[in-house]
Amino acid sequence: MEGNLNALTTIFTEFYYWVTIVMMFLIHVGFCMYEVGVSRRRNHLKTLMKNAMAIPLVTITFYFFGWWIYFGFPNGPGIAGGLVTAPFAEPWNPLMGTHLSGVNPGETGVTPTDAALWHRLNGVFWGAFLLFSITTASIISGSIIERVRSGAFWIVAVLVGSVLWILDASWGWHPQGWMVKLWGYHDAYASGVVHAIAGGAALAFLIVLGPRIGKFRPDGTARDIPPHNVWLVTIGLFLIFTGFWGFYAACNIPLISPATIAGQITGETWTATNIYLAPTTLSAITFNFLMSLSGGMLAGYIVSKGDPFWTFSMGLCGIISASAGNDLYHPIQALLIGAIVPTICYNLHYFVERRFKIDDAVGAVAVHGYGGFLGVVVAGFMLWGQPSSPYEGFAHINPLGNLAGAVLMFVLGFVPTFVVCKILNSMNLLRVPAKVELEGVDFALNHAFEASVREVGTAEKAMIK
Repeated sequence: MEGNLNALTTIFTEFYYWVTIVMMFLIHVGFCMYEVGVSRRRNHLKTLMKNAMAIPLVTITFYFFGWWIYFGFPNGPGIAGGLVTAPFAEPWNPLMGTHLSGVNPGETGVTPTDAALWHRLNGVFWGAFLLFSITTASIISGSIIERVRSGAFWIVAVLVGSVLWILDASWGWHPQGWMVKLWGYHDAYASGVVHAIAGGAALAFLIVLGPRIGKFRPDGTARDIPPHNVWLVTIGLFLIFTGFWGFYAACNIPLISPATIAGQITGETWTATNIYLAPTTLSAITFNFLMSLSGGMLAGYIVSKGDPFWTFSMGLCGIISASAGNDLYHPIQALLIGAIVPTICYNLHYFVERRFKIDDAVGAVAVHGYGGFLGVVVAGFMLWGQPSSPYEGFAHINPLGNLAGAVLMFVLGFVPTFVVCKILNSMNLLRVPAKVELEGVDFALNHAFEASVREVGTAEKAMIK
């Protein structure tokens, strides 16, 4: 009976994560529609392909080293111990290929029990984390549209998606992560781990890249460049909302035995857990997801005077700002956090735009960066004294630990991205030429294509003669 129960649990878990991957893919359908809707007509193709091609690039690099980073570095940079071996995450390991092939567990470097588990679950675990990775990289994409070279973005996408975010996930989003153990860091649905680091990277990119031509008047005031197609933006954001249901579900372990967690959870009832293996339920996150979304949309409608772009963007910000503690918040707390934090972020967006001449085309730094940062900080206060983990000896959730974690996440995204963008800029590889930007990147690409067609046609005529 116990063997059958374990088998059914494993198969259910495999299917559960597979479904979350499918749902999360809708986030990227939404990103593509959203960014094309915001960009002007002359830049649609470039905007679409820039974002879409981040998917295969991050997928391949995450396979080769991103997945291993998560398991290898929970002890941090020499703070709590050394590098952790993770044979099942090595790209050449049989457990990183097609499974159920009768591979001898000894060949995989893990115990027979673990080999049986990873045979079933490695691919779907990897896929769920991969979708987190692509999302983190894609957050940057919209903010820099209409003037960036695609290759520059793809380099940063790989850096953020396959190295930086998964490194901070290993530190603060792993059941044994050193930030959880020593600081009591709590970020159940990735306000900081995904969004703050992406916002920090986007801000660094924008500082080096500079504003779009014509964004600021000679007197320094900003011009409004409204979305080209509000319908695409609206549908895109609603697809992102839909995909975030999968994002939230993938942050949970669907069914686990207390014995699996070394007996640290008391009782015998099997349960769902959050990413830290602390008990939670899908009911809890259903309440809080919808309440934080609603708080953000209502606040967005009021402060933007009914602007669809900001109404829906602040709805997303509401989800993000409450995500750090949405496993433990009361729904009314989620509602209030989801309304107040996005209002602050909205005003910060325009303050930074006016004061520092930062041209964020989609408000990604505000929605994801400021929203994620403040969400982690707020969780430290709201959940002060709650256990950060079911394991004994771990620090409890506290304001200082979450503040330090939020700063670390933002800086980890900002500094490496700033350095890489500076290097690319010095090589003239960051931004398209002014002539191309004014003409529109799509038209410049079409002219090059037409020129190549004319050249081929001339050659064919010469051959006929």
